[in-house]
Amino acid sequence: MPEAAFVFAAGLGTRMRPLTDRLPKPLVAIDGVTLLDRSLDAFAQAGVATAIVNVHHLADQIETHLEGRRTPRIILSDEREKLLDQGGGIKKVLDRFAGRPFFICNTDAFWIGARADNLRRLADLWDPAIMDIALLLAPRLGSVGVDWDGDFHRAADGRLTKRAAGETADFVYAGIGVVKPQLFETVEQDVFPLAPFFFRAAEQGRLFGAPLDGKWLHVGTMGAIEEAESAVAEEKDRLRRVAGEG
Repeated sequence: MPEAAFVFAAGLGTRMRPLTDRLPKPLVAIDGVTLLDRSLDAFAQAGVATAIVNVHHLADQIETHLEGRRTPRIILSDEREKLLDQGGGIKKVLDRFAGRPFFICNTDAFWIGARADNLRRLADLWDPAIMDIALLLAPRLGSVGVDWDGDFHRAADGRLTKRAAGETADFVYAGIGVVKPQLFETVEQDVFPLAPFFFRAAEQGRLFGAPLDGKWLHVGTMGAIEEAESAVAEEKDRLRRVAGEG
């Protein structure tokens, strides 16, 4: 299990405007729990010790929200002066990982109804001898908030290939991965995206993926908030029925 995670909380949340003009997207709440807390709770439950959270848009709100957080230990990475994109955000704090693989985590998605620890599932897949990146995957069909044609094809051994233009793929990236810090050590730019690292690893046969357990909810638009609320309510009803039957 990686000991640390980099949590992306600096984005502008443009697809959720006007809500995100006054509230950072990571602090959008579903069933009373913020998206950011859902991510951090999952890491705490899995035993991940440290979460580095980058901040830019409405950063003061995120800092205030995290003041009382104890597990995992929170380290803030301040990008107020310049938004560095996901790759640049990682590079800024690369020394924090001491050369060891770490989790990456988007804060616009979570899962419900899992019977197993999905972070453990991903950590169990991780093999640095044959992988540069491992991603948690969700099915394109049956997930909430997926309005695109998928991201990756998955082979029987877990190896991923990128969906070609005009194709559909069975799996989407679920917003959590494990990466090697060495991938970023020679990058000279300060601002750069993360996705090209995924695609390069796929081309080299070093990108793998583990399907998650449960139902994945992607909360990337205003409409997806209502869908996610409904899905969580349905899951609560299901659990109450199961408890009643028991």
